[in-house]
Amino acid sequence: MTARLAVLGNPIAHSRSPEIHGLFGEQTGIDLRYDRILVPENQFAAVAREFFAAPEAVGINITVPCKADAWHLADEKSDNAETAGAVNTLLRRPDGTFAGHNTDGAGLVADLKDNLGWQLANQRILVLGAGGAVRGVLANLLAEQPAKLHIWNRTSARAEALVPIFGGKLEALTADRLENAYDVIINGTSASLTAQQMTLPPSIIGAESCCYDMVYGPEQTRFNTWCLAQAPCHIADGLGMLVEQAAAAFEIWFGVRPQTRSVLELLRKTL
Repeated sequence: MTARLAVLGNPIAHSRSPEIHGLFGEQTGIDLRYDRILVPENQFAAVAREFFAAPEAVGINITVPCKADAWHLADEKSDNAETAGAVNTLLRRPDGTFAGHNTDGAGLVADLKDNLGWQLANQRILVLGAGGAVRGVLANLLAEQPAKLHIWNRTSARAEALVPIFGGKLEALTADRLENAYDVIINGTSASLTAQQMTLPPSIIGAESCCYDMVYGPEQTRFNTWCLAQAPCHIADGLGMLVEQAAAAFEIWFGVRPQTRSVLELLRKTL
C-alpha cells in the first residue's frame, strides 16, 4: 500500500515538502504519495480528518497558519510541541488518535550544528522575534546549553511573555540592552519578507558572528545583507532547517532517518 502524506496550510502552492519527502522516499525505499492541501479559513480540523479517513494516510505536515489548530487536534503532544503551542507534524496512531510533534527546533539545531558546523554550547545567542517560528525553536536551543540566550522583539511585551514559558532560562532585552558581537544571531522575524527597516544596533554583529535567517530564497536574504553591511560575518539562510525538520518528521512517521545533505544540495540548485 502506498503511504499517503500531505502538507496542509494556506498558502500552500509554494511548498517544497512534496519534493523533499519524495526524495526521502526514494532514498529509503518507501513507497509514498505526498500532496499539498489548501486549508480554507477555520477549516483545518475538518480537512485533516477528511485526509486521515483514508486507510493509507500516515501523517501530515502543517505550515502557517494552521500550527495552532494542529496543536488542538492532537490527542497527545511531544514536550516540544506542548511548550511551543504549535504542531507541525501529525502522526495517526494505530488506534486512530493523533500524536502531535514540533520538529522545527530539531531542524534548526541540526542545520546549525551538522550542516554549518556552528557551535551552540557555551555561546552567546541572540534570537530575533517572538512569534510562532521562534517559540518552536527555543527549547531546542536551550537544550544545547548556550552561555546566554537573549531574545528581542519589536514589541517587547511579546518577548517578555516567553520567558516564564521556558522556565526563565532566556532573557528578553530591549534594543538598548543588547550586547556586542553575539556568537550566534538567529532571525525569526519577517524582516526579510517585508520592506521594514532594521532598527537593531549594528554593534550586535562582529566579524566572527554567525548570522542565520530562517527565511530562504534564491537570493541573499534582506536580513543577511544587513548583517554583512555591519561586519564581515558568517551568514546562512533557512533552507537547511526546512530539510532537517522534514527529515525529523519522516523519522516520526516511518522510524527511519533519511540522509539530508544530498537533498539539501539538490534543492539549493533549484531555488
